[in-house]
Amino acid sequence: MARFLLTAMPFSGHVAPVAAVAGALVSRGNDVRLYTGSAFRRQVEAAGARFVPWRAAPDFDEQDLPATFPRLVGKKGFAQLMINMEDLFIATAPAQLDDVRAEWGREPWDALVSDEASLAPSVIAESIGCPWATLAILPLHLVSQQGPPPGLGLRPGRAALGRSRDAALRALIPALSGRINRASARARAAIGLPETRDGFERQVWSAQLVLASGVPALDFDLPDRPAHLHWVGRLASAASVPHPPWWPDLDGRRVIVVTQGTQNVNPDDLLRPALEALADDDALIVASTGVRGEDALSFPIPANARTAALLPFDELFPRADLVVTNGGWGGVLTALSHGRPLVVAGGDLDKPEVAGRVDAAGAGVNLKTGRPRPAAVRAGVDRVLGDPAFRVRAVEISAAMAAAGGVERAATLLEEFAQ
Repeated sequence: MARFLLTAMPFSGHVAPVAAVAGALVSRGNDVRLYTGSAFRRQVEAAGARFVPWRAAPDFDEQDLPATFPRLVGKKGFAQLMINMEDLFIATAPAQLDDVRAEWGREPWDALVSDEASLAPSVIAESIGCPWATLAILPLHLVSQQGPPPGLGLRPGRAALGRSRDAALRALIPALSGRINRASARARAAIGLPETRDGFERQVWSAQLVLASGVPALDFDLPDRPAHLHWVGRLASAASVPHPPWWPDLDGRRVIVVTQGTQNVNPDDLLRPALEALADDDALIVASTGVRGEDALSFPIPANARTAALLPFDELFPRADLVVTNGGWGGVLTALSHGRPLVVAGGDLDKPEVAGRVDAAGAGVNLKTGRPRPAAVRAGVDRVLGDPAFRVRAVEISAAMAAAGGVERAATLLEEFAQ
């Protein structure tokens, strides 16, 4: 038996894969604790892990971030991304260290396992002196010496001109990361750690073990990945939620699913234009609002549409012909695990990167905006449904993810690491 502390930033899309790995470790007889926000206590305990709450760290509501982080009021796009990085993923690191250091004092662990979004795991491992593995639950954004910087959603250049573009963009990273790196330096100084020459984009990664969700086909096939990186496919099952009352309407119908995830859930961004675009389609259009308790939208929906707050995607996607999504990584991996092609409208945070990777893998279409016009959604749907190559490629990626081993492979690698 090994002792693990797992940590996850308190977002549904972060906690779900980390809790799934926790459950696999518990089932093998390991002692597992999971440190995250109080909203996820039940989910952590359902996995069999011991729950460790954010106490000193500000315990926030993922669907009302401005209530805890007021600089986010009215912010979207790049401004939202930068404040998220500074206030959520960096500035909370000292308080997270206080919480985790207190837990270490009560009972040490053999290995720390953390998602890659926050500065906190690196300062925890450095301050306490424990082995640390990264569980990459977002599209892999390890810095590479080939291709463009991660986050832009650009395909790596293959010809000389494209490679020159990529090199020029990589050279801009220090200048573009200055604000983030200064925030990281302030957090390290507040903890009493020495300065580091590594930027934030390197500090969030363990140099010992990285387990990445997904498969190489969704990584632009970059060749210079480190030896301590292991691809493990899909890590989390979709949430178990009851069938909505209209579930029998799916029987005998062609189905298109529209989902906008659980962050930035303004339905005007994607749900409204998608429902408008597909109002005359002979398919049943199934849309998730992404907000617990809100099964209906605030505007009239067409006769061929059905809505629910949350949906059992692992039951729904096998019945769908296509998924229209905002590009949340968890939802994309779920759709591809069932061999379903995608139309991706990725507007902010990591979503443009996800959209670019799906497009480059040949498993879907990138609309290149998070707020598409109905005509663009219609064109994307027609293109994907009209070309069987998209479905073929999605099925190939599904097979690759299954072969990667999922949570059981991740648990095996973590047990070996802890020993």
